[in-house]
Order: sequence, then C-alpha cells, then structure tokens
Amino acid sequence: MKITEATVRQVAELANLRLTETETARMAREMESILGHIDKMAELDTTDVPPMAQVLYDAGETGTLRADVEHAPLSNDSAVANAPLAGNGFFKVQLVIER
Repeated sequence: MKITEATVRQVAELANLRLTETETARMAREMESILGHIDKMAELDTTDVPPMAQVLYDAGETGTLRADVEHAPLSNDSAVANAPLAGNGFFKVQLVIER
C-alpha cells in the first residue's frame, strides 16, 4: 500500500492533529518505511512456528508475568473518590474536542 501525503493528512485530521507540510512529508516517508518492513515480515515462512497467545512465556522464577489473582472490583464510589471533579458516579472533565 502506498502512503501518500493526502493519506497522512486524512489520518491526521481524523486524529485531530495539526501537521506542517514538512511533518506530513516526513510521516508519509516513515509510514511507507514501516509498511515496507511489515511486507518483508509477511514474506517469512512461519509454517513451523506454533501459534502463540503472547510473546511472554512461563519461565519459572524468571517469568515476567504476575500471578492472575481474582480481586473484588472497585466500587463506583471508590473509583471516583480521588477525582478532581466527579458527579453522578462519573469523572467530569473539560471539553477536549472542539470542531
């Protein structure tokens, strides 16, 4: 897939980003490069690679995953207790999207 500057501008608008022409050109080149690397990876033969749910693995004492222990969920009151502004059980925030 060819990434054009028009595509970058469209994605930037959807993400509510303001990019300069220089940034738009750079992003188009960088995104094109990233997709090129992904295309290279798609060429790899993975027929003998078993499917994995995640890249981390159980390695005994050196494992990087914590034990999955069930805990009671936070109550709504506890969740918003330290919020700077809350009401009706919700976090209140300032308007962040203006168009």
